[in-house]
Amino acid sequence: MPARKLISFDWALKKLLRSKVNFVILEGFLSELLKEDIQILEVLESESNQETAQDKFNRVDLKVIDHNNEVIIIEVQYDKEFDYLQRILYGTSKVITEHIKKTQSYSSIVKVISVNILYFDLGLGTDYIYHGSTSFVGIHDKDTLQLSDKQKNLYPSHHIDKIFPEYYLIKINNFNDIAKDSLDEWIYFLKNEEIKENFNAKGLKQAK
Repeated sequence: MPARKLISFDWALKKLLRSKVNFVILEGFLSELLKEDIQILEVLESESNQETAQDKFNRVDLKVIDHNNEVIIIEVQYDKEFDYLQRILYGTSKVITEHIKKTQSYSSIVKVISVNILYFDLGLGTDYIYHGSTSFVGIHDKDTLQLSDKQKNLYPSHHIDKIFPEYYLIKINNFNDIAKDSLDEWIYFLKNEEIKENFNAKGLKQAK
């Protein structure tokens, strides 16, 4: 194997990107992925509390809160796990339960975005970036359920799919090394640990 030209993103998540001075790098990656300007307010404790000894252990590589008061959890996974989809479901559920108190209403449940950078083949599919969200579609009329006006006053978003957790699965090995846009430049870096001189994606120059 050739020597790495840059440190791995996995190592950076655990060691470097927790520092506020380096937030611009992670903000760049998340901005390109989520298609909006992300500002990180705080890095949160990435290890979940275990209420009892029987509780399932849960730890992610990085957990942050952004300017929308949404929690973003980032996981880099190299080893194959056939039940990985349930793992990310458990991870988002754990975050939700940890960020709501007994006295709070359900409308205050935190929005969670789960970003998973995968170096193994998960499921069957030809794409290299998959996005999952929740919507409710009528069985008979095929219409998508919408929020009422009163419900819209409860939430920062007026769309049901933006209330529930969202999942991003980035299948690094499916990427063909042809960067067609700024997000692809990040995927190229994540796969090859190299940043080309003509790359201009947010945060990449600081990462280099």
